[in-house]
Amino acid sequence: MRTEIEAPALPKSFLRPCLLLLLREQPAHGYELLERLRPLGFAGDDPGGLYRALRALERDGLVYSAWEPSQAGPKRRIYQLTRAGMEELHRRSKALARARSTLDVFLSRYGEFVALEDRHVRSSG
Repeated sequence: MRTEIEAPALPKSFLRPCLLLLLREQPAHGYELLERLRPLGFAGDDPGGLYRALRALERDGLVYSAWEPSQAGPKRRIYQLTRAGMEELHRRSKALARARSTLDVFLSRYGEFVALEDRHVRSSG
């Protein structure tokens, strides 16, 4: 999975809060997280990027991992959110809400401009 988001308007740093959110929903192994990131706008074509992000989250104390047996084959590393990870998720969510508010203002003003422009084009055409 690449750290880039298919929707170009979203920042690359969006991966971190997305992983925290998914791990808040339930502990998971890397491949499962890769699949669950798709609806959030990630392509899923750079698993190495996902594992680097997970290691960084673990290094920062936001997640921890443990090896667990798998019925389908070798052991899998399962990632879980820590208390610090939960706090970071709350901080990131608040920051995203502020960004959304700013974007809403921008898009509203842009929509008004486009509507005026469309009326002008129709009236002069």
